[in-house]
Amino acid sequence: MAANSSPAILPTSNSQSASTAVDNQQSPSSSALRAFFSGISDTVRHGLSNRRPWSELCDRSSLAKPDSISEATGRIRKNYNYFRVNYLTVVTAVLVISLLTNPLSLIFLAGLLAAWLFLYLFRQPSDPPITLFGRQFSDRETLVVLIVSTIVVIFLTSVGAVLVSALMVGVAIVCAHAAFRVPEDLFLDEQEPQAGASNFLSFFTGGAPVMAQSPIATRA
Repeated sequence: MAANSSPAILPTSNSQSASTAVDNQQSPSSSALRAFFSGISDTVRHGLSNRRPWSELCDRSSLAKPDSISEATGRIRKNYNYFRVNYLTVVTAVLVISLLTNPLSLIFLAGLLAAWLFLYLFRQPSDPPITLFGRQFSDRETLVVLIVSTIVVIFLTSVGAVLVSALMVGVAIVCAHAAFRVPEDLFLDEQEPQAGASNFLSFFTGGAPVMAQSPIATRA
């Protein structure tokens, strides 16, 4: 009998370490993307929590024709201060419906948003420069291209017309309701609507606490 030989040592694969290295390289961008959408979700959820009851907004017993333009203007101002978040939700819903019924405009707008997110906002300083047709583009050149592309998409395609028409329809609905809604039964705290609107729009004005900690690279 031959002497017992030691078991053969199999070579260790480096695939796990390589995968870990790739994950570590991709983590800043993925963390920024998660923080971005998490900030949107938290801000919208917190803003919607300040809305007035929809039953109060749709109370038909509180509707009456205004006697003059000045009375209609006063009603619009008071109702907007009270139903501010509800009105913003209505305008947003009209925008969404308009884009869904115009799929080409939706595709253009989604592509433009994706270009801004992945070609500029979420790029890290360690990322290699963007190369197209053998030419490298700096961050400043990429920003200029994105701005020009935005102008072209908004003003030279159907996207601009869809957005403007949807905004006009949404504002018309809000103004019509606010002008006919009698505000005598509304009791408004002066600071409450301002807080509700600022919470609802804090993401777009840079006030969302979640987004303040986002690891998006700072641009010069």
